[in-house]
Order: sequence, then structure tokens, then C-alpha cells
Amino acid sequence: MPPTKHRSVEVTMSMFPFARTCVGVGAVSAVLAWSPLAAWAGDLAKVAPVATASSAQDMSIHQWLERLHEASRRRAYIGTFVVSAGPEIAASKIWHVCDGAQQMERIETLTGTARTTLRRNDEVLTLVPDAKIALKEKREALRLFPDLLKAPGQQIENLYAARIVGSERIAGYDAAVVDFLPKDELRYGYRVWSEKKTGLVMKLQTRDTSGQVLEQVAFTELQFDAPVKMDVLAKQMETPKGYQLVKPVLRKTTPEAEGWRMSQPVQGFQSMSCHTRSDAEARTPSAVQWVFSDGLASVSLFLETFDPKRHTKEKALSAGATHSMTRRLGDHWVTAMGEVPLDTLRQFVEALERTR
Repeated sequence: MPPTKHRSVEVTMSMFPFARTCVGVGAVSAVLAWSPLAAWAGDLAKVAPVATASSAQDMSIHQWLERLHEASRRRAYIGTFVVSAGPEIAASKIWHVCDGAQQMERIETLTGTARTTLRRNDEVLTLVPDAKIALKEKREALRLFPDLLKAPGQQIENLYAARIVGSERIAGYDAAVVDFLPKDELRYGYRVWSEKKTGLVMKLQTRDTSGQVLEQVAFTELQFDAPVKMDVLAKQMETPKGYQLVKPVLRKTTPEAEGWRMSQPVQGFQSMSCHTRSDAEARTPSAVQWVFSDGLASVSLFLETFDPKRHTKEKALSAGATHSMTRRLGDHWVTAMGEVPLDTLRQFVEALERTR
């Protein structure tokens, strides 16, 4: 069964357009998701120079994404951010620190169910105090606000265009405002507020083809180069006394090895990863998660054996920018989920084929 999405700090298998390489910001209803970073002001200036009005106008979308990605990985900071999708709002606090290649952070929900997510590179520990549960796992493709981007591929130029909108103050900082406009109707567009000196994403909106805001995440307060200690966060990665430790078993695999293929690709989306997921005691059958991304948006296909007790009705759901749809395919049940239009998900599901 596909994991439930958590917003604000932990959107279970992904989050936010930019690289939600697993699945995106969607359903704020559950609470939020993950993120990263790595040097100081002097070093950052070499990687992400301040964009002047003229130079910013000349930057391609590839250059913009590289700048935003590097900025999210090269700063220590403490901040509070809010995610909204329709009538739902969720807030979280983030502490982020970096030491060379090592990234560490703590994200704590401030609304809804209490939840703390700690991350050290690809190691993730999620604590749910009310249930006294600690979920420990490795995730290769985490993307949390404000690090919503993976390093973009060159194909991004064929899918989106960058357009400077202006400037605005966010959480006390001057930010450049830029639109990432899709070149077809298979994906959404994004408006990004980027702090002018560092390039850090301060605010992000996911917009449909008519320009309507589907989802938004923004810092309400932010302190750069905050005195966050790496060793202090490292100690918090230990499972608290009295908590039940849950460790899902993830195994890398390939679609071919699991008996799946796409009869035709969905334009602009590339296969990123494939793995099986089950609980440590193997009490439930393994589900396959196949992840696709176009560099900004992502889609996950969850493939599992059909169970008439659980899989009772095919349906489509939406929350914010995230859509999901389910369908029976022979002896299997398919759940498609991503921060893309529903028609895009439908193309994925219709192209999916069983090879054995």
C-alpha cells in the first residue's frame, strides 16, 4: 500500500514540485516533509552569485534551478514555513546545518499531529510522540522545502521556460520572483521567490495552466547562519526510550525484474528509481514503487498484488497540486500519485503493462 503523504515536513516519499522526486507537495492534510545544505557565505558567493536585474533576465531555467539547488545545500539556518493547499494549512519549523558533504536537519510540525523528522543525508528518523512510534529508513531522493530541486538535466529547457516577474520581500528578505512556465499541459507551472543574495527559495507556488494557485509553501521567519550544532542534531537521531522502532525494508530493483514496462513514455518524464517496500516482519506483501521525474514534477506508480478486501473501488482524488488515481490491472492494483494534472497520471496508468 502506498505510504501516506505527510506535509510540511515530511511528505512521505517526496515533497514539493521541485524534485519531489518521489511525489510532491500535495495533500497538506497530513502534514509536511523533508530537505538539505553545505558551506558558508564566502563559499556560497562563489557558487550562487547575487543575480543582478540584468543578469537574472538572461538566466535560463537550467541556470535558475542550479542556483536554487546549490543555495539550499550551502547554508545553515533556522526557520518556520507554512504550506497551504485550498482551505488546509500546515506549519513546521526547520533547523538545518551542514558540514562539508554532510547535511543534517530537524523538522517539527507546529500544527496537526505532532511529528518530528530528523535527517542525516539519506538517513531519516520520523518520531510520532502520540503513538510512541519511530520510523527509521533510508531515502535516496529526499526533496524538502526549501531544497525542492534535484540538479536539473539539460532536457528541462525543452519542458519549462523561466520568466522574471519582479521582486518582493518575504520574511524580511528581498527576493527575486521568477515564473517557471510549462511548455505543454502535462505539467504545472511554478512561481518562485528566491532570496537575492543567497538564492534560497523563500516561497513557492504551484499553479495550474490558468495561473490559479493550487499550493503554496513559504517561510514566515528565517535566520541564516544560525548557531545550529551538527553534533546536537546527530544525538537526536537515536530512537527515544519507550518508542516502538519500525524499519521498513526497501530493496532496489528494476521494473523489468518486477515484470513491468511502459508501452510508451510520457513526454518529458524519465524513470528515476524503482524499489520494493515491505515491513520488517514481511507481514504484508511487498509493493513496488516506480518513480518518474521531469526535473521539477514527479510521479510515483505503486504496484501491488490485488486484494479484494482492500482494493474495493477504482477512484481519483486530489489535494492541492497532488493527484492520485487507482486502477486494477489483472491480478495487480495500481496507484498513481504525483503533483501533475490528472490527465498526466492517466497517461502513465494507460501505458503501464505487465510482462509476465
